Amino acid sequence: MKILRQHIEEFGLGPDGRLFQSERGGVVASTAYTEVWQEARKLALTPSQVASPLAKRPYDLRHAAVSLWLNAGVSAPEVAERAGHSVDVLLRVYAKCIDGQQEIANRRIADALAA
Repeated sequence: MKILRQHIEEFGLGPDGRLFQSERGGVVASTAYTEVWQEARKLALTPSQVASPLAKRPYDLRHAAVSLWLNAGVSAPEVAERAGHSVDVLLRVYAKCIDGQQEIANRRIADALAA
């Protein structure tokens, strides 16, 4: 948030409230985002990661966030609401991304049976 606040203080918002605007105050072309994204990947990732599909597009961060939330134990209904999905769609798309939950589930089941 600090970086966003600094950006707004330095550059302001566009006339329509956009955070980022072109040099002339208009909408930034999607190609500009793609070019900057590819440069950022080269700076942030290893060469083998850059060659992989890892975070190939900014949109991929959405998938990373949803996977992170699910693996952190955030409930499916909460993640679905934040992601704008139904729980059904969320689980159909992201069930394969949930790692290491078997041990936690086994412990919870054992605790419930012991109660």
